[in-house]
Amino acid sequence: MKEQDKIPVSKVKRAAKLVSTGAKIGGNYVKYYAKRAVGNEHAKQDLIEDNAEDIYKSLSELKGGALKMAQIISMDKGMMPAAFTEKFAQAQYSAPPLSYPLVVKTFRQNFGKSPSEMFDSFSKHATNAASIGQVHKASLNGKTLAVKIQYPGVADSVKSDLKLVKPIAMRMMGVKEKEIKQYLDEVESKLLEETDYELELKQSMEVGSACKDLVGVYFPNYYPELSGDRILTMDWLEGMHIKEFLKTNPTQEIKNQIGQRLWDLYDFQLNKLKAIHADPHPGNFLFKADGSVGVIDFGCVKRIPEEFYSKYFQLMDDRLLHGSDDELMSLFIDLDFITTEDSDEERHMFFDVFKNLMQLLTMPFRADEFYFGGDKYYNSVHEYGLELSKRKDLKKAGSARGSKHLVYVNRTYLGLYSMLNELNATIKTTVSFNFDKEKRKFT
Repeated sequence: MKEQDKIPVSKVKRAAKLVSTGAKIGGNYVKYYAKRAVGNEHAKQDLIEDNAEDIYKSLSELKGGALKMAQIISMDKGMMPAAFTEKFAQAQYSAPPLSYPLVVKTFRQNFGKSPSEMFDSFSKHATNAASIGQVHKASLNGKTLAVKIQYPGVADSVKSDLKLVKPIAMRMMGVKEKEIKQYLDEVESKLLEETDYELELKQSMEVGSACKDLVGVYFPNYYPELSGDRILTMDWLEGMHIKEFLKTNPTQEIKNQIGQRLWDLYDFQLNKLKAIHADPHPGNFLFKADGSVGVIDFGCVKRIPEEFYSKYFQLMDDRLLHGSDDELMSLFIDLDFITTEDSDEERHMFFDVFKNLMQLLTMPFRADEFYFGGDKYYNSVHEYGLELSKRKDLKKAGSARGSKHLVYVNRTYLGLYSMLNELNATIKTTVSFNFDKEKRKFT
C-alpha cells in the first residue's frame, strides 16, 4: 500500500480536501447520468462504488476524526450501501500508512531519539494503520513489541473535523444541531480521549489487570518508559483479525468458544467494572486457533455512571418490557426517551417506538442461549432502524432521543453483535448482574 509523506494539518487544508472530494463526486454524477442515458444497467452501482472510493480516499488521507467517523459507519451495515461500509471498513486496520521519515520525526519530537536508537530493531513499514495511528513491529532485549504512533495533527484537528462532518451527520439523521448536541459532545470527548496516549496507557494497564483472570482472553503488557504523548509501546500479540481467521476454516465449536469469550469479556466489563472497551471493531481483536482472544486498544473506554446503569439495564428484565406500561413509561422518561414536553400523541408514539426497539436490542440478554448467526436477528435490527428513519411522524416530532450514554453503550453492543454474527456463533447469554425483580434494583 502506498505510504503518505504528509497529512493536511490546518483547518483550511483539511476543508479544502473535502471540497475537492465534493468536486470528484460531482464528476461521478455526470458520468452516472451519461451512462443512464444510454441504458447502462450498472450505472447506479458504478456511481455508488465510485463515490465510496473517492470519499474513502479523501478521509484516509485526512485521517483523525474524519476517518474515525468512516470507521464507525462501517460497523453499521444498515446505515449506508454495502460499497461504502465495505470500503470504510479498511479504516479499522488497513488505512494508507505514513512514510518512515514522518515516523522518525514523531519519535524525535517525543523522545529526542530515532526508533533505531531506542529499539534493537524497528520495522520501517507499518504492519497496521487505522484512523488515529499506525503500528510498527519492534524488538528490545529479546521481546517483540508493537509500537503505535499517532498521526501528526490528529489531536488538534478532532474538533474541526467534527465540524466538517456534522452537516453530513445531521442530514443523514434528519435532525437539527441543537437536538443532537449532547451526542456530538459525547463523541467529541471520546475522540479526544483516543488521541491521549497517556490516558490510553493508564486505561490499558488498568483494564488489562482487572480482566487478567478471564479464561481464554489475553492482553499485552505496556511499557511506560517507551511511551509518550504520541507513542505507545506494548507487547506484540500473535493472532489473526476476524476475516483472516475465518479464512482458516475453524470449526463452529471454536467459533462459538471465541464468541463466548467475547461475550463474557463485555459482560464482565459492563457489570463488574462499569467500564467497557467501547471501540469493538474487528481491528481491535486477535483470534487464535485454540479459541483464545487477544484484546488491544483501550483508547476508547466508556465509564458507565451508576444512575444510568441502574435504570437502563432494568430493560433486560422481560417482565418489565411485557408488563405495566406505566412502569415502563416512567423508566423511558428517566432515560430521556420521552420528555415532559411531549404531547400525549408524541408520548404514545415514542413509547411504542422505544418499547419495540428495546425488545429487539435486549433480546439476546433475555435468553439463556442466543444464536447470532444467519440473517434473521441481525437484519431485523437494521430493518427496524431503516423503518424508523423513513417515518414522517418521527421526523416531524424532531429531537434525537435517549441519554447521551447510549451512544457508546449501544455502539459497543451492536459492534459485538456484528462480530458474533460473522462467527455464526451461539452464545450462553446469561449475564452476571443480579437484578432483584421484586425490589426492582440491582444487588
